[in-house]
Amino acid sequence: MNDAAHRPQGIHLHRKSRELELTYAGEQSYRLSCEYLRVYSPSAEVKGHGPGQEVLQTGKQQVTITAIKPVGHYALQLVFDDGHDTGLYSWDYLYQLCREQESWWQDYLTRMEAAGASRDPQVQVVKFQP
Repeated sequence: MNDAAHRPQGIHLHRKSRELELTYAGEQSYRLSCEYLRVYSPSAEVKGHGPGQEVLQTGKQQVTITAIKPVGHYALQLVFDDGHDTGLYSWDYLYQLCREQESWWQDYLTRMEAAGASRDPQVQVVKFQP
């Protein structure tokens, strides 16, 4: 589908709850946590440069968005308080994040558990190997 077809009609950052709300024509609004948006950043730092190069993002539970910058007529650049700002969130990708939120979030939690990692930035998990 054409990327412009998935352009939200409304974009609102809820600072207190750390959620980005996207409203689409004829559909419900979606609220995406800043943590979810950060760990699924489309940047090379997160996704890598090819399949299997993804980097699991840990300790992002308290991350928040400090700025939202439009990029042409096709994307948003989200600036996070941990310094991350290199991902360009196309309209299609944002819509996919909305539609797949439940399954992608569960996948993230599963990968975190398998890695023995924590969402809490204050917790440093150390695996003991006998």
